Amino acid sequence: MSGATILVRPLTPVPESGNYLTAGRTIWSWLTSTDHKRIAILYAISITVFFFIGAAAIAVIRFELLTPTGQYISDDTYNKLFTLHGVVMVWFFLIPSIPNTFGNFLLPLMIGAPDVAFPRLNLFSWYLNIAGGLFTLYAVIAGGVDTGWTFYTPFSTMFSNSHVLAAAAGVFVAGFSSIATGVNFIATIHMLRTEGMSWMRLPLFVWSLYATSLVLILATPVLAVTLLLIVAERWLGLPIFDPAHGGDPLLFQHLFWFYSHPAVYIMILPAMGVVTEVITCFARRRVFGYDFMVYALVAIAGIGFFVWGHHMFVSGQSPYASLVFSFLSFVVAVPSAIKVFNWTATLYRGSVSFEAPMLYALGFIGLFAIGGSTGLFLASIPVDIQVHDTYFVIAHFHYIMVGGSVSAFFAALHYWWPKITGKLYDEAWARFAAILMFFGFNFTFFPQFVLGYLGNPRRYHVYPPQFQVFHVMSSTGASVLAAAYLLPPIYLIWSMRWGRAAGDNPWGATGLEWRTSSPPPLHNFLNPPKVEQQPYAYHPEGRGPVPGSRTPYRTQDQPS
Repeated sequence: MSGATILVRPLTPVPESGNYLTAGRTIWSWLTSTDHKRIAILYAISITVFFFIGAAAIAVIRFELLTPTGQYISDDTYNKLFTLHGVVMVWFFLIPSIPNTFGNFLLPLMIGAPDVAFPRLNLFSWYLNIAGGLFTLYAVIAGGVDTGWTFYTPFSTMFSNSHVLAAAAGVFVAGFSSIATGVNFIATIHMLRTEGMSWMRLPLFVWSLYATSLVLILATPVLAVTLLLIVAERWLGLPIFDPAHGGDPLLFQHLFWFYSHPAVYIMILPAMGVVTEVITCFARRRVFGYDFMVYALVAIAGIGFFVWGHHMFVSGQSPYASLVFSFLSFVVAVPSAIKVFNWTATLYRGSVSFEAPMLYALGFIGLFAIGGSTGLFLASIPVDIQVHDTYFVIAHFHYIMVGGSVSAFFAALHYWWPKITGKLYDEAWARFAAILMFFGFNFTFFPQFVLGYLGNPRRYHVYPPQFQVFHVMSSTGASVLAAAYLLPPIYLIWSMRWGRAAGDNPWGATGLEWRTSSPPPLHNFLNPPKVEQQPYAYHPEGRGPVPGSRTPYRTQDQPS
């Protein structure tokens, strides 16, 4: 196997005032910056705030579910809390978490560009996201929303007395933020790749952002139109979903899930890209089957548009349509399985080291495998009818979205933290947090598979007493999981003040982002890089760098 070499002209030292963190320290300079790195930090701050708002809502819910009688909060309050949790976590944390933070920060660096294609649009997309979040928070402060995060009709259009319009407006505005980001990323990847960076030399994280962006710009307008139809019926009285006036309530479900199932891949595709970057680095081995990994990413994005009907097996749709959607739901699992196989093959015979990013990445593989395999149960019509709207669905969803996406988010955070800040965190605490999160997550959500199999419906805070032991296990696990989420902000913030200098490439990685200073300068590279061969220039047998490569960095098995 031939070696891969990335050539970069020699870098001159970057003055302290020249990196993106120190060039203008006022709040106004950050709020008006068009630097993609600063905008990524702004996104990171805002999604962290939304994460803790959503987490606070679920903390109250898990405390309530410790007992089967529903003695602490009312039915209406419970409905509003799980709606708040779902809306905030899906649209203001999970969807923007990796693309808008690490995607924004790393995409230009990874392709050798000075910035994204449309810097002002990039900043505007953050303001749109914040505006959408404020609409949603207004709905909460004004009294809450009780429809669930799916806004199902006719409840959302006719019967709910809560602030549905404000919440729907918030999600509507946030959707345009996602569209703007998708357009920006696609234009950047097409137009701003550095010399020699061909399509099949792109890092797989960049490919994952490209596939995600395609889904964003094709699926999100459907959600926007769907939310406008809710406003039209609820506010203007147009008979769109009301069957008494010729409307069709199932139309909403078709439109909503046409967006919302591809939205699952908006959350998981960037996570797959992150895990690929981490595994190849800490296995010291080139990605097994690079071409197949690319095709699998694109296939997941494409096939994901044709499986929305598996959410509607009990909604009265045609049995023939159900058979087709069931078949396609099994088909979309194939490219996902290819990726798990290729990650495993990359680890095989590699010089694997277990730093914190690698532990998070391995945790992702385990949790994603459980979530994906249980998705096959839900793709089977008889099983789905049995466990529909039970805790089985909640467990499956969270294994993919929370276990998968959040594990990858923390893997990315720990992997690129030295590049973002120029500082090293405490490795022992980071490893402990990664292990704690894996066990806390399984302790929280695996009992919910049992609850769903036994028939405990979701969205109820009063349940038969025989289910209490599983709810207590789940709530106890949630406490462990909360501790695992709280640890990283503590030691990462500590590292910014007292952490050791990271150097430009502490992991001995091969991407272009590691060829510039840490933190990066304002325009990323003092001299444009030139790419000559394939990515991931690790030894084919996992023993460090490719023999004879001229990459100016130390490897994992070399002293600093």
